[in-house]
Amino acid sequence: MLQEKELRGWSGWLMLILLILLMIFSVGAMIGAARQDQPAVVVVLTIVFISASFSMGGLTVVNPNEARVVVLFGTYQGTLKRPGFWWVNPLTRRRRVSLRVRNFESTKSKVNDQDGNPIEIAAVVVWKVVETAEAVFHVDDYEHYVRVQSESAVRTLATSYPYDAHVEGQMSLRMSVVEIAHKLRDEIHERLAKAGVEVIEARITHLAYAPEIASVMLRRQQASAVIAARQKIVEGAVGMVHMALEQLSQKHVVELDEERKAAMVSNLLVVLCADREAQPIVNTGTIYQ
Repeated sequence: MLQEKELRGWSGWLMLILLILLMIFSVGAMIGAARQDQPAVVVVLTIVFISASFSMGGLTVVNPNEARVVVLFGTYQGTLKRPGFWWVNPLTRRRRVSLRVRNFESTKSKVNDQDGNPIEIAAVVVWKVVETAEAVFHVDDYEHYVRVQSESAVRTLATSYPYDAHVEGQMSLRMSVVEIAHKLRDEIHERLAKAGVEVIEARITHLAYAPEIASVMLRRQQASAVIAARQKIVEGAVGMVHMALEQLSQKHVVELDEERKAAMVSNLLVVLCADREAQPIVNTGTIYQ
């Protein structure tokens, strides 16, 4: 397992000046040697000029938030990470690796959630390279690797949780947004760690039922919402009836036997729980007639 090591290059400006001076000197000396008919000296100066020209290929620029992975004849030499103008061995191969934060948005995938319902899901992943040696040498193409593994993690997450929670406290893709985002980030980060990639954030950007069941599931959600609302209404109505009976008893407004209490509770619940306005009825008798 290769680990990143920082490589210190020579100052590019210093080497550029030295190489230019060497080339000028070799050309001038070559002309003088040719006039004095010294072929051996001309050959040596020609080799010096060619070597200086070839050494110009070792000059390289490292931009901010970039790195250069340096390889010499198949051997990893190190990574240039300090921004600036540098010179390294011209025989090396220098691969540029961006250290900037990047976004990747997965395609809309059609999968089954934990309950077996077909859903459409997509996510956005914010990532960056933190280990250049692993990114370059451990995987063939780290950008393609990020795309494939992110989409695979999104599919795995979608099959691990239901679209909607059916019991209180259950995690779901639609309701547990923050928790699901953390789970997704951890899942993708675990997959991409071997490629020297850090996952900063991962969130679901698209979540919907598949078109073939969307209308049915919408009616189901509406029914669930109506049932939940009715439960709240009934809880509130029971509390109001209980409070009314207690206050009537404490303030001695009227004395009610059990049968009259039952009738009063029935009337109050009808009024409070009905989905339309109550219609007044004129009572010409008593509860016992």
